[in-house]
Amino acid sequence: MGAGKTTVGKKLANRLGVRFFDLDALIVAEHGPIEVIFDRLGKAAFRNFELETLTKTVEKEQPGVIALGGGAVTYPPTLAVVKAKTFSIWLHLSIDDTIKRVRSAKRVRPLLGPNPEPSKIADLYFGRLGVYRQSDLVVEAARITPSKLVGKIVERLPKEIL
Repeated sequence: MGAGKTTVGKKLANRLGVRFFDLDALIVAEHGPIEVIFDRLGKAAFRNFELETLTKTVEKEQPGVIALGGGAVTYPPTLAVVKAKTFSIWLHLSIDDTIKRVRSAKRVRPLLGPNPEPSKIADLYFGRLGVYRQSDLVVEAARITPSKLVGKIVERLPKEIL
């Protein structure tokens, strides 16, 4: 949430010479705007679209970098696919950095709405920590440029991925 998954993901894919997939963008292309999905069909439908899109991507595409929405791994079937089929990376931010980034972003997050209260962001953040901590690699994402962050990630990737 606000860690720069899309920005860093694009740069990482470029550095590794593989394709980049933004799960939210793929969902929007197939099902329409995320806000509309949440409003009309609800959170459960959106989580199912994430699972369906991730499963298709990992099964049909060449190796690549996939940026998931911050809540994707909170849905157990999606987490199971991530664990079984990918090498996961958590771009870690402190709660304070997360609040600053989310509140300053122009994007409206469906679970937070416009002008989210810090307490609401904190509830979402702390509610997700348990699954985020299950990532294969955790990289500190605060106060570092996306390019330098990509360098840190590449240094720590297992050789079989490179």
